[in-house]
Amino acid sequence: MIGVILQIAAALYLVGSLFLIAFVSTFGVLVMIYARKRHQHPQQPDIADDHLLSVTVQLPIYNEPHVVERLLEACTRLDYPADKLCIQIIDDSTDCTTYHIRAKLHQLKSEGFHNIVHLHRSTRDGYKAGALAYGLQRTHTDCVVIFDADFVPQADFLRCTMPYFSDNPQLALVQTRWSHLNVDYNWLTRAQALNIDAHFGVEQVARSRGKLPMSMNGTGGIWRVEAIEDAGGWSAATLTEDLDLSYRAYMLGWDFLYLVDVAVPGELTPLVQSYKTQQARWATGSTQCLRRHLFTLLACNRCSPLEKLMGLAHLAQYAVQPVILALFLLTPLLIGANQLYHLPNLTVFALVGVIPPSVIALGQFELYDDWRKRLLYFPVQFMAAVAIVLSNSQAVLTGLFGQTHTQVFKRTPKFHLTHRKQTVDLQRFNTDRITIGELFLTAYALVGLFLACVYAPGFIPYMLTYALSFGGFALWNLYQIWWINRKSEGVQLK
Repeated sequence: MIGVILQIAAALYLVGSLFLIAFVSTFGVLVMIYARKRHQHPQQPDIADDHLLSVTVQLPIYNEPHVVERLLEACTRLDYPADKLCIQIIDDSTDCTTYHIRAKLHQLKSEGFHNIVHLHRSTRDGYKAGALAYGLQRTHTDCVVIFDADFVPQADFLRCTMPYFSDNPQLALVQTRWSHLNVDYNWLTRAQALNIDAHFGVEQVARSRGKLPMSMNGTGGIWRVEAIEDAGGWSAATLTEDLDLSYRAYMLGWDFLYLVDVAVPGELTPLVQSYKTQQARWATGSTQCLRRHLFTLLACNRCSPLEKLMGLAHLAQYAVQPVILALFLLTPLLIGANQLYHLPNLTVFALVGVIPPSVIALGQFELYDDWRKRLLYFPVQFMAAVAIVLSNSQAVLTGLFGQTHTQVFKRTPKFHLTHRKQTVDLQRFNTDRITIGELFLTAYALVGLFLACVYAPGFIPYMLTYALSFGGFALWNLYQIWWINRKSEGVQLK
C-alpha cells in the first residue's frame, strides 16, 4: 500500500513539475518578444484639440479618507480641453470619506472647477464593477479613464494618451505604467515594486507589441465607451472586473495598447497582511476569469494558436500556485522515500528557473538608472513570492469552486504615504488563519530540510528557501500586528 502511495506521489510530482516548466517557459516567450520589440515605441499621433475625443475621469471610491483629496487635486490639474473633460466621483463610502469629498468639492468649485460630478451609492452592489457600471450609465463622453484612490496622475496624462483613440477607431484600451509613490517605505514596498516593474516594464510591453492578449490593470487605463458596451459592459461576475472585460473585448477583435513611457504613480501597501489580501483577491479574480473564458478563448476564431496559449497562461498566472504548493508538500515525502532521483534532473528546473528573475532584472534595467541598487532587494521579493503560495492557493481554489455572490471585494487600505519615516494610522486587527498555516508549513519545511541533509543534499537550498520564506513572512506579519496593536496612535511600519 505504501509503495502504491509513493508511486502516485511520484507521478503527481512529475506531472506538476512538467506543468510548472511549461508555464514558466511562457515567460521566456515574453522575454524573446520583448528583446525583439523593446525599441518599437508607439509614436504619439499629432491630433488637434478639435479632433480629440471627450473623456470622463472616473474615480471609484470606497472609504479612502487619507488619499481622496490628493486624488481630486491631481485630477483638477489634468491638461485637456475643458469642454471635453468631466470628472466623476463614484462614492460607495460608509465612513467620513464622503464628508472629505464634499468639503473638497466645495473648495474646488469656489476656485472655478465645475466639471466635477459626485455620485454617492447607498449600497455597494457589485463592488468596483458595480460602481463603474453605475457611473457609465451617467456618462456621455467617448472614453472613460479610471484611477484608483491611491494613484496620482500627472498633468499631461490625457495629452499623452487620448490622441491614440482619435488615430485608431478600433482601439478599445490604452493602459499606462504604474510607478510608485512610496517605494522606499519598507522592505515590503521594495519587493512589491520589483514585481510590478517586471510586469509593467517587460510583460505588458511584450504582450502589447507582440499583439498578444493583454488586459487593463485596474487603474491608469482609458477605455473607449463603445468597446465597453460592445463587450457587454462591466460585470461583477469576477473579482477582477478589468481582466474580465479586457478578454471579452479582445476576443471581439478590439485593439489594445500599452504605453510604458506614460507612468502613473501609486501607493504600495506596507502591511504584510494587506499585501496577502490584495494578492489573494487578484488570485481569486483571475482564476474566475480563467474558468469563465477558458473554452471561449480556445474556440475563438480570431485568435491564433500562440494568442490562445499566451492568453491561457495569462489567465492561469495564479492558478499555478496550488501546483507549486503541492510540489513543496510532496518533496519531503519523496526525499524520505528516496524517490526524487528518478524524477527530472534539477538542471532542467535551474535552467527554466532563471526566467522569472531575468524578467525582474530586465524590468529594473529598462526603467531605472540605479537598477543595481534596486535589485539588492530581490531576496525579499523572492521570499514574499514563495511565502504567499498558501494564501494564493486558497484563493485559487475559491476562484475555481466558490460561489461568486458569496465573495467579498476586500480593498487594500491606503495611507497617503510619501516618505520613509511617515507613520500610518491603523485600527487594531488580528492574526489570520493563513499566518498560522504558514507557521505549520515552516515546521514542515524544516523537517524536509533535515531529510534533504541526510538523503538528498541537492534539495537543501529548496527546502531552506521554503523554511526561511514561510517562517520569515509569518513572523514579519505577526510583528507588524503586535506593533500596531500595542500603539494607540500612528505607527511606522518596518
